[in-house]
Amino acid sequence: MSILDKAKIGNSVQVNLELSKDRLTKEIINAIKVSSVGKISDFRITDGKGIGVVLKLSNGKEQWFFEDEIDLLDENGDVIKKINNKNENNNLIFDILKGLKYENKYKVSELINPINFFLWLVVSFKDIF
Repeated sequence: MSILDKAKIGNSVQVNLELSKDRLTKEIINAIKVSSVGKISDFRITDGKGIGVVLKLSNGKEQWFFEDEIDLLDENGDVIKKINNKNENNNLIFDILKGLKYENKYKVSELINPINFFLWLVVSFKDIF
């Protein structure tokens, strides 16, 4: 379940600073350290496929965040757990691909093995689904 299914303008959210501090200014980081809770003031399309939120922070400044960088809070201030909707991904191929792992190969004999190349290719394509 997407945060957008439950979030509305005015809802309180908690910012996960570890996921977002690489792109924030020092002023915004300090405001989040004071209070990681902000209020949703708007929604914004982030990169053509995702939606982010614009938050009003404790220092009065506004900053946008990706959906995965925040957690929605209930009226008691507790984090509402995100629920993944299994109905979206009940594809047998997707379930098989999800379990595949690829480890980098360092020996030449492992690199030229066509089975390793095929495994790498399949694991790379699972990100597209």
